[in-house]
Amino acid sequence: MKITRRELLISAGSLLAYSQLGSLANAEVNIAAQPGDQEMIASMCKALYPHDRFPMNIYMDVAAGAIKKGNADTGAKISFRAGLDGLKINSFDKMSFKKQTKYLNSIANTPFFGLVRGHTVVALYDHKEVHKIFGYQGASFDRGGYKDGEYNDLTWLPEPRIEEHPDLTAFLDDSSPKKYASLKIKKTF
Repeated sequence: MKITRRELLISAGSLLAYSQLGSLANAEVNIAAQPGDQEMIASMCKALYPHDRFPMNIYMDVAAGAIKKGNADTGAKISFRAGLDGLKINSFDKMSFKKQTKYLNSIANTPFFGLVRGHTVVALYDHKEVHKIFGYQGASFDRGGYKDGEYNDLTWLPEPRIEEHPDLTAFLDDSSPKKYASLKIKKTF
């Protein structure tokens, strides 16, 4: 991972400033409270799990949850702020998808990336609007379960074609392996 001098200085400054958060025992300091912070995290969530059919408000909801996790304790606040500063320095939200992917690969081993990715994979696919988009009806226990209630409700699949194989009766009449094998062998030369 290549770090520029500017990134190093900003990250070190952020780390120093936010290391003082531990001494503020009763004070409420919210990380990512500045305008544009939630949008920046939402763009990261979208780059991690891109879906053209998902409106941006879903990613904004997921980003809000990630920010809440980032505000959980002092250590999370420090790493979250440093990661967010890195996104801002590199103008992550204005990068192409290819460059975003390259940048995310470069920070893949950081606590910030782990926190955002870990939250996003669960919160995104557990979102009620995503369920509607994917056609997931939710748990079926209250409707009789999958077996008795909805197991055969596969309207998106064609009806199965069920027919017997033409050699099945020959096989069942004489189940000798040699006879059945001789039915399959045809000399073509």
